[in-house]
Amino acid sequence: MRSLGFIEISGVVAAVNALDTMVKTADVQFVTWERKLGGRLVTIIVEGDVSAVTQAVETAAAQSLKQPCIHAVIARPHEETIKMVELSASRMRKAENGAEKQRNVNVNEDDPTFSEV
Repeated sequence: MRSLGFIEISGVVAAVNALDTMVKTADVQFVTWERKLGGRLVTIIVEGDVSAVTQAVETAAAQSLKQPCIHAVIARPHEETIKMVELSASRMRKAENGAEKQRNVNVNEDDPTFSEV
């Protein structure tokens, strides 16, 4: 991880819009997101080189649908900070895998040739 960029904003739609702005503005990659208060407060985390992350975060903050609560860039994050972000990303991947398995089960149940083993 080279540099981390954070933007915390109210609402999922505004957060997705901010992410879209960030990845279109500069060469950054989406790492993870955190939703708090039932999705009313969303933190988006991206990574890339310092200048790209700075440009992406500042542009998203300036052009966001809603005023961000806060935004930040961490150049050369400490290993403990990296662990925290990786933990968040692993929870996101676990949730995605669970949702994918559920979609596969639902698709198979609609198949007349489906039988559980």
